[in-house]
Amino acid sequence: MGRGKRHWSQLSESGTVVGIKILLLIYQFFGRWGFRVFLYPVISYYYWVHATARRASKEYLQRLNSFLPQKQHEERSSFKHFLMFGEILLDKFLVWTNQIGLDDVVFATPTVFDAMNESNKGGIIIVSHLGNMEVCSALVQQFPDLELTILAFTQHAVKFNNMMKDASDNKRIESLQVTDMTPEVAMRLSDRINSGGYIIIAGDRTPVTGETRVSDVSFLGGIASMPQGGFILAGLLKCPVYFLFCLKQKNQYQIYLELFSHQLVFPRKERQSAMNTVVQQYAQRLEHYCVIAPLQWFNFYSFWKEKEQVKYER
Repeated sequence: MGRGKRHWSQLSESGTVVGIKILLLIYQFFGRWGFRVFLYPVISYYYWVHATARRASKEYLQRLNSFLPQKQHEERSSFKHFLMFGEILLDKFLVWTNQIGLDDVVFATPTVFDAMNESNKGGIIIVSHLGNMEVCSALVQQFPDLELTILAFTQHAVKFNNMMKDASDNKRIESLQVTDMTPEVAMRLSDRINSGGYIIIAGDRTPVTGETRVSDVSFLGGIASMPQGGFILAGLLKCPVYFLFCLKQKNQYQIYLELFSHQLVFPRKERQSAMNTVVQQYAQRLEHYCVIAPLQWFNFYSFWKEKEQVKYER
């Protein structure tokens, strides 16, 4: 990691939670349209104050333009990217307070969902910071026997996570704080999977404790580091691996579930090469869905390798 480039977990909340609480209060009194009116000044402040996030957004959108038709380039601005972030933040809270439910969700790959539900096997679900991960809670509404454990680095946004936890009464979704995939954590998760539960882990943020378990992959025309943790865990536990993407399209969320592998096997002599291959395959699927929902990928920090970076307007 180059000089001056901070790990995502070192970026502070900088008062974001206070702003969220104010916007939620506005929503309760004035509804969605009132929320949007007040969202502009809040996002405008955040946009101009947080140069790192602004540069990261511009870099992402410029890279994405190479994958979009020319006529769509002017439709995607960094400020619109920030506004979409505000909209999705509201939706996250509405999900946890049961104001977004099955009527607001479309299961875009029903055969995969049904097969998963009928298998009675647990597994690993790799998600991302594209769209709204919290919509995963719709799974437990659709499938009554399903139990989810969400792995999260909750120290990074502890106030936000506590606010979500306080608002939710869903007992079949558990959030587990981790900073690294230790043997103790793996054993605990093994018990969950053996009992038929599913572990949800993000596949687009590198480990908090270092960059030894990452793969450098091609993503949106550049080289980026992505974590191996979810795939390592799946290989150790010999369980199925799924990719899950929740994208907001018009007024509904489309949930895409893909079965990536029934069981990952990493030969000892070719372990690193095989690991790099599966992480690259995940990056390609993430890239595919970023093109579908260009303004919904929310990693507002320097994501690509430094030698791949160019200077973006502050």
